[in-house]
Amino acid sequence: MQIKEERFRPILITKGRKTGKEHQVMLRAVNYKGKIYFSRHRPDGDWFKNAIADPQVHIIYNNKKFSGKARKVTDDSLSAKISELKYPGEERAKEARVTIEVTLEDTEQPKN
Repeated sequence: MQIKEERFRPILITKGRKTGKEHQVMLRAVNYKGKIYFSRHRPDGDWFKNAIADPQVHIIYNNKKFSGKARKVTDDSLSAKISELKYPGEERAKEARVTIEVTLEDTEQPKN
């Protein structure tokens, strides 16, 4: 994996659970223990629902495209840790959040 930053803003690409079309969204992400994490306040976002429905996702960062598998984090203490890393020193770091963990594949491709 070539992403070194602890906090960064990549583009997450998911496949639409209803349309089957590719959806892109720029999000804050956390790189923690070799995994990439995305979180949000509630599980009602399309990107979140899409990643649960079809875990094959892509991340674009620094003009490179990475493939990976997403899964919902069920460990509340891990979700809390991700919030602390995502929002250091901010009050919202204490809010309960839903979290997606992405395990990247070893290969990266140039962004098309």
